[in-house]
Amino acid sequence: MYYKEWIKTRWYLLLMFLSTSGFAGYCLLRLHRVIALKGIGHVWEIMLTHDVVFVDYLKYVPLVAGLLLAVVQFAPEMYHKCLKLTLHLPVSHLTVITQMLGFGVAIVLVCDILNFIILWSYMHQVLAYELWSRCLLTALPWYLAGLAAYLLAAWTILEPDWRRRVFNLLVSLLVIKIYFISDAPASYNGFLPYLSVFTLALLPLNWISIARFKEGKE
Repeated sequence: MYYKEWIKTRWYLLLMFLSTSGFAGYCLLRLHRVIALKGIGHVWEIMLTHDVVFVDYLKYVPLVAGLLLAVVQFAPEMYHKCLKLTLHLPVSHLTVITQMLGFGVAIVLVCDILNFIILWSYMHQVLAYELWSRCLLTALPWYLAGLAAYLLAAWTILEPDWRRRVFNLLVSLLVIKIYFISDAPASYNGFLPYLSVFTLALLPLNWISIARFKEGKE
Protein backbone atom coordinates (compact mmCIF):
# COMPACT_ATOMS: atom_id res chain seq x y z
CA MET A 1 0.00 0.00 0.00
CA TYR A 2 2.76 2.46 0.91
CA TYR A 3 4.68 1.62 -2.25
CA LYS A 4 1.56 2.25 -4.34
CA GLU A 5 1.16 5.66 -2.73
CA TRP A 6 4.82 6.42 -3.35
CA ILE A 7 4.56 5.53 -7.05
CA LYS A 8 1.45 7.67 -7.39
CA THR A 9 2.81 10.79 -5.69
CA ARG A 10 6.60 10.62 -6.09
CA TRP A 11 6.95 13.47 -8.61
CA TYR A 12 4.72 15.78 -6.61
CA LEU A 13 6.66 14.89 -3.45
CA LEU A 14 9.87 16.01 -5.12
CA LEU A 15 8.22 19.29 -6.12
CA MET A 16 6.75 19.68 -2.63
CA PHE A 17 10.07 19.22 -0.86
CA LEU A 18 11.94 21.49 -3.28
CA SER A 19 9.37 24.29 -3.23
CA THR A 20 8.83 24.39 0.54
CA SER A 21 12.57 24.17 1.16
CA GLY A 22 13.07 26.93 -1.38
CA PHE A 23 10.69 29.25 0.46
CA ALA A 24 12.42 28.46 3.75
CA GLY A 25 15.78 29.21 2.13
CA TYR A 26 14.43 32.48 0.74
CA CYS A 27 13.39 33.58 4.23
CA LEU A 28 16.93 32.92 5.42
CA LEU A 29 18.32 34.80 2.43
CA ARG A 30 16.25 37.85 3.44
CA LEU A 31 17.59 37.58 6.99
CA HIS A 32 21.17 37.25 5.75
CA ARG A 33 20.76 40.25 3.43
CA VAL A 34 19.52 42.47 6.27
CA ILE A 35 22.43 41.34 8.44
CA ALA A 36 24.89 42.09 5.64
CA LEU A 37 23.45 45.56 4.99
CA LYS A 38 22.44 46.74 8.46
CA GLY A 39 24.31 44.50 10.86
CA ILE A 40 23.15 41.92 13.38
CA GLY A 41 22.36 44.61 15.94
CA HIS A 42 19.75 46.13 13.64
CA VAL A 43 18.16 42.69 13.13
CA TRP A 44 17.86 42.11 16.85
CA GLU A 45 16.39 45.59 17.31
CA ILE A 46 13.62 45.24 14.69
CA MET A 47 12.77 41.74 15.89
CA LEU A 48 12.36 42.98 19.46
CA THR A 49 10.67 46.30 18.77
CA HIS A 50 8.69 45.70 15.56
CA ASP A 51 7.72 42.00 15.85
CA VAL A 52 9.66 41.05 12.70
CA VAL A 53 10.18 37.27 12.39
CA PHE A 54 11.51 36.91 8.81
CA VAL A 55 9.35 33.81 8.14
CA ASP A 56 6.20 35.58 6.96
CA TYR A 57 6.68 34.36 3.38
CA LEU A 58 6.01 30.83 4.65
CA LYS A 59 2.54 31.66 5.93
CA TYR A 60 0.47 29.88 3.27
CA VAL A 61 3.14 27.61 1.78
CA PRO A 62 2.45 24.55 4.02
CA LEU A 63 -1.30 25.04 3.50
CA VAL A 64 -0.99 24.88 -0.28
CA ALA A 65 1.48 21.97 -0.12
CA GLY A 66 -0.82 19.87 2.09
CA LEU A 67 -3.88 20.66 0.00
CA LEU A 68 -2.18 19.69 -3.27
CA LEU A 69 -0.84 16.48 -1.76
CA ALA A 70 -4.40 15.37 -0.94
CA VAL A 71 -5.53 16.27 -4.47
CA VAL A 72 -2.65 14.38 -6.10
CA GLN A 73 -3.14 11.36 -3.84
CA PHE A 74 -6.92 10.99 -3.84
CA ALA A 75 -8.48 12.88 -6.79
CA PRO A 76 -7.23 10.36 -9.41
CA GLU A 77 -8.49 7.50 -7.21
CA MET A 78 -11.98 8.98 -7.20
CA TYR A 79 -12.00 10.15 -10.82
CA HIS A 80 -10.82 6.83 -12.26
CA LYS A 81 -12.82 4.84 -9.67
CA CYS A 82 -9.64 3.02 -8.61
CA LEU A 83 -10.57 3.32 -4.96
CA LYS A 84 -13.30 0.72 -5.39
CA LEU A 85 -10.68 -1.85 -6.37
CA THR A 86 -8.49 -0.90 -3.43
CA LEU A 87 -11.38 -1.31 -1.00
CA HIS A 88 -12.05 -4.82 -2.30
CA LEU A 89 -8.74 -6.05 -0.88
CA PRO A 90 -9.15 -8.62 1.93
CA VAL A 91 -8.48 -5.91 4.50
CA SER A 92 -10.81 -3.62 6.44
CA HIS A 93 -11.62 -0.49 4.44
CA LEU A 94 -10.78 1.61 7.50
CA THR A 95 -7.36 -0.02 7.65
CA VAL A 96 -6.77 0.71 3.97
CA ILE A 97 -7.72 4.38 4.19
CA THR A 98 -5.76 4.83 7.42
CA GLN A 99 -2.65 3.45 5.71
CA MET A 100 -3.15 5.80 2.76
CA LEU A 101 -3.65 8.77 5.04
CA GLY A 102 -0.78 7.66 7.25
CA PHE A 103 1.50 7.86 4.22
CA GLY A 104 0.36 11.42 3.52
CA VAL A 105 0.62 12.52 7.14
CA ALA A 106 4.15 11.09 7.34
CA ILE A 107 5.16 12.96 4.19
CA VAL A 108 3.76 16.25 5.50
CA LEU A 109 5.56 15.80 8.83
CA VAL A 110 8.88 14.93 7.17
CA CYS A 111 8.56 18.00 4.94
CA ASP A 112 7.77 20.19 7.95
CA ILE A 113 10.72 18.84 9.93
CA LEU A 114 13.04 19.43 6.98
CA ASN A 115 11.84 23.03 6.72
CA PHE A 116 12.41 23.61 10.43
CA ILE A 117 15.90 22.12 10.22
CA ILE A 118 16.72 24.47 7.34
CA LEU A 119 15.47 27.48 9.29
CA TRP A 120 17.15 26.47 12.54
CA SER A 121 20.47 25.62 10.92
CA TYR A 122 21.12 29.29 10.11
CA MET A 123 19.01 31.15 12.65
CA HIS A 124 20.60 29.59 15.70
CA GLN A 125 24.01 30.83 14.51
CA VAL A 126 23.04 34.51 14.33
CA LEU A 127 20.12 34.89 16.76
CA ALA A 128 19.65 34.28 20.45
CA TYR A 129 17.50 31.33 21.50
CA GLU A 130 14.62 33.64 22.44
CA LEU A 131 14.59 35.13 18.93
CA TRP A 132 15.00 32.08 16.70
CA SER A 133 12.58 30.02 18.82
CA ARG A 134 10.05 32.85 18.46
CA CYS A 135 10.39 32.66 14.68
CA LEU A 136 9.89 28.89 14.59
CA LEU A 137 6.97 28.96 17.03
CA THR A 138 5.33 31.65 14.90
CA ALA A 139 5.59 29.37 11.85
CA LEU A 140 4.43 26.20 13.64
CA PRO A 141 0.66 26.92 13.39
CA TRP A 142 1.10 27.45 9.65
CA TYR A 143 2.67 24.02 9.32
CA LEU A 144 -0.12 22.49 11.40
CA ALA A 145 -2.51 24.21 8.97
CA GLY A 146 -0.79 22.30 6.16
CA LEU A 147 -1.47 19.01 7.90
CA ALA A 148 -5.06 20.06 8.59
CA ALA A 149 -5.50 21.08 4.94
CA TYR A 150 -4.31 17.65 3.84
CA LEU A 151 -6.74 15.80 6.11
CA LEU A 152 -9.68 18.08 5.34
CA ALA A 153 -9.06 18.00 1.59
CA ALA A 154 -8.93 14.20 1.70
CA TRP A 155 -12.20 14.18 3.69
CA THR A 156 -13.83 16.32 1.01
CA ILE A 157 -12.45 14.44 -1.99
CA LEU A 158 -13.33 11.00 -0.60
CA GLU A 159 -16.94 12.02 0.05
CA PRO A 160 -19.08 10.42 -2.71
CA ASP A 161 -22.04 12.84 -2.45
CA TRP A 162 -21.49 16.21 -4.17
CA ARG A 163 -23.83 18.00 -1.77
CA ARG A 164 -21.90 16.66 1.18
CA ARG A 165 -18.67 17.68 -0.54
CA VAL A 166 -19.85 21.28 -0.62
CA PHE A 167 -20.74 21.03 3.07
CA ASN A 168 -17.34 19.49 3.86
CA LEU A 169 -15.61 22.24 1.91
CA LEU A 170 -17.39 24.98 3.85
CA VAL A 171 -16.58 23.32 7.17
CA SER A 172 -12.96 22.91 6.08
CA LEU A 173 -12.63 26.62 5.29
CA LEU A 174 -13.96 27.52 8.73
CA VAL A 175 -11.58 25.07 10.41
CA ILE A 176 -8.57 26.37 8.48
CA LYS A 177 -9.33 29.91 9.65
CA ILE A 178 -8.52 28.80 13.20
CA TYR A 179 -4.85 28.53 12.23
CA PHE A 180 -4.70 32.12 10.92
CA ILE A 181 -6.73 34.06 13.47
CA SER A 182 -3.79 36.07 14.78
CA ASP A 183 -0.83 37.52 12.89
CA ALA A 184 1.06 38.46 16.05
CA PRO A 185 4.35 36.53 16.42
CA ALA A 186 4.20 33.55 18.81
CA SER A 187 0.56 34.35 19.65
CA TYR A 188 -0.35 30.63 19.50
CA ASN A 189 2.30 29.47 21.97
CA GLY A 190 -0.05 28.59 24.82
CA PHE A 191 -2.54 26.98 22.43
CA LEU A 192 -0.09 24.89 20.38
CA PRO A 193 -0.51 21.57 22.30
CA TYR A 194 -4.30 21.77 21.93
CA LEU A 195 -4.02 22.83 18.29
CA SER A 196 -1.78 19.84 17.57
CA VAL A 197 -4.25 17.40 19.15
CA PHE A 198 -7.12 19.09 17.31
CA THR A 199 -5.28 18.71 14.00
CA LEU A 200 -4.70 14.97 14.49
CA ALA A 201 -8.34 14.59 15.56
CA LEU A 202 -9.37 15.53 12.01
CA LEU A 203 -8.19 12.13 10.76
CA PRO A 204 -11.38 10.18 11.72
CA LEU A 205 -13.46 12.48 9.50
CA ASN A 206 -12.08 10.54 6.56
CA TRP A 207 -13.45 7.32 8.01
CA ILE A 208 -16.94 8.79 7.67
CA SER A 209 -16.43 9.59 3.98
CA ILE A 210 -14.90 6.21 3.19
CA ALA A 211 -17.70 4.39 5.02
CA ARG A 212 -20.26 6.28 2.93
CA PHE A 213 -18.27 5.46 -0.21
CA LYS A 214 -18.17 1.79 0.77
CA GLU A 215 -21.94 1.80 1.20
CA GLY A 216 -22.35 3.12 -2.35
CA LYS A 217 -23.64 6.60 -1.52
CA GLU A 218 -23.99 8.82 -4.58
